[in-house]
Formats: sequence, structure tokens, C-alpha cells
Amino acid sequence: MNEAISTNPVLVLGRDEDLRFSVYRDVERTQPRRRNRRLLVSETERLSYVGNNFGSGVMKCNSLCRYFIGVLDKDTGQMDVYNAELFNMQPWLSDNLVADEREDYQNKSYREKMDLCIEAFGTSKQKRALSSRRMNAVGSDILSTAVTKAAANIIDTKGITALIEDVAQDDVQNISIFLPPCHEDADKPEDVYKFEDILSPAEYEALRVPAEVFINITPEEIIKKTEEKSYCSFVLEELKFLPPDEKSRDHKARCLWFLDILIKFSFLKVIKKKHPMGPECPHIISRKLMKNFTLLTYNNGSIQNLISASMKAKITAYVIALALHINNFQTDLTVLQNDMKLQESRMMDIAKAMRLKVSKTKGPPELEPDQNHKLATL
Repeated sequence: MNEAISTNPVLVLGRDEDLRFSVYRDVERTQPRRRNRRLLVSETERLSYVGNNFGSGVMKCNSLCRYFIGVLDKDTGQMDVYNAELFNMQPWLSDNLVADEREDYQNKSYREKMDLCIEAFGTSKQKRALSSRRMNAVGSDILSTAVTKAAANIIDTKGITALIEDVAQDDVQNISIFLPPCHEDADKPEDVYKFEDILSPAEYEALRVPAEVFINITPEEIIKKTEEKSYCSFVLEELKFLPPDEKSRDHKARCLWFLDILIKFSFLKVIKKKHPMGPECPHIISRKLMKNFTLLTYNNGSIQNLISASMKAKITAYVIALALHINNFQTDLTVLQNDMKLQESRMMDIAKAMRLKVSKTKGPPELEPDQNHKLATL
């Protein structure tokens, strides 16, 4: 129990509102730890304020130095000096609430309690933000009601079956944005996804120099590259079957080199370098990769090139189309899927969007022959 010592201290505020203070001390004067405890209380018309010199919230400055206060006698000109302490006064919220009000407050969410605090103690800026958020919430509810009503009217007018067909058609159109140009009326398989739409003549010509590493590669070098994992599995497997004809061999080498670059490029996230695939990659190919297979994003004050999930799907579609041209329009999707570290469902979705026929087959002898692979045919 505490007892009052004094009610004399008075603090005059800028608004001419007087705060009268009461100081209380602990009655347990025989205990050294408790006999110096003090409690300072002040009341106004709106709030009560409480400060103390004990507990976890006590000001540490009182233990580091001593404070004094001087009282000047104007008549004699003499000043009396007294010991003093600093108290950090905090608002004291009364807990004398009606039972219903207390229960209603306890049932409120954290956000609602914070809103009540902002209403009572918030700055003008916080109160304006709170008002704006509440207005937006009302507008959102009105919009949601209007959208629900409009959707119900559309369903009644058009029917659920027709809406499902429209959604399915929209999905096909959305996927087609990331696919190579498809010529549905083509008479030959090679004209469905034309080679010129994957590599322009200028780009194809630029691949002549870097692809020379594949043209005269020996079986021993292929084994070494396989151990080093210098190239993806699809490329290493196809290098074993380069045609003897010089023109065909050169063509396949260029296609394999570009396919390997595409797969490696798909693993990048944010591209910060001007030539992300190294100096051996021709400038026109680097420009093609940056222009066709990345998105521009603004981050930390600079523009960056980003390979998003949709861009990786686009790269995958172009890899499949190029692999079809390499393998006479029939290719092992599972090998490509493993090289690109994709889920099978994702690979199947892209293959179906490209209107490929997918069947089961055994894997290559060197690459998990007992595993069931997915074979795509154009």
C-alpha cells in the first residue's frame, strides 16, 4: 500500500492547463529495495498520467547521475537546493469500463484496436489516412456488390456452358502469346513452326563461328564434356549422331549450340550484364535473347531485364520447336524437361498448347533407359 507525501508540485503547460501532482511512496520502509520507490500521479480533465522510479520501464538516467532543483527566494535572494528525480509520465487509461463495452473491445481485431488508438491519439496525417482507408473500404464493398450482381446477370443471360467455353478459349489465346508463330494451314511439318521464326537468316549466319566447336567434336571429347556437364544432356546426346554430310552437320551444330544457349539463359533471374552468355556469344544472339525472352523491370533506381515465369515458358516453347526441327519433328520431352529443371505438368501444358501429340516411350540407353519418357510428335 502506498501513502501520499505531497500534493504541492505544479507544472504549467503552454495551453495554460495546470497539472497538479501527487507523490506516493512504498509503506514497506524496512525493506531496502522498496523504501525508495516513488509513484508520481497527475490528473487532468481528459486523462491521468503516471510515472514511477521502479520496474522495467524506469528511466536509467536516474542511476547514472544525480539531479537537483533550486528554489529561489525573491525576497532574500537565496536559493535552496533539493534532491530531485526524473519521472517519465505516461497516460493511464482507466479500466472502469462497462462489461458490455469491455467484451466488445476484446472481440475487436488488432487493426480495429489500432484504428481506435489513431482516432484518440493519432496525428492529423494518420487520421486522414484512416479516413481515406475507410472510404476505400466502403467503395470496395459497393464495387464488389455491383460486380456480383453484373456476373449474376451475365450467367442468367449467357449460360454457364457458354462462359466455360469462353474461358477455355481465352486460356488458349493467353498461352499462344508465348509460343512461336504457328501456321495451322501448313502442308508440311517443317512449315508449322517455321525455322525462320526461331532463327532469322542473320542470326543463323552469326552461329557459324561458335558452332564450329561441335562440327569436328570427337567421341572422346563428348565423353569429357559429359563428365564436365559443359552442355545439357539433350545436346550431348545429339552430338553423338551428327550427320556425315558437311552441310547437314554444320546446320545441326548451329541448332544445338543455340538450343544449349537458350536452356542456359532460362536459368538466369535478373540480368545485369550486357553480355550475360559470355563473349563467345555473338552480339546479335545476345540482343535476341534480351529482346525476346526478358521483361524490363524498374528496381532500385535502374532498369533491369528479368526472366519471369512467363518468359521461361516462352523459352521452353522455342526450345521444343527447335528440338523438333533437329529431330525430324519428333523429340523426347522428358530429356528437355530434365535439362530445364521443369515439372512434368508444366512441360505437358506447353506441349499441348503447341498442339503436339504426346506418347510414352523408353528413355535413351545412356539416360535412364528404364524410365518412361514423353515423346512429342508434330
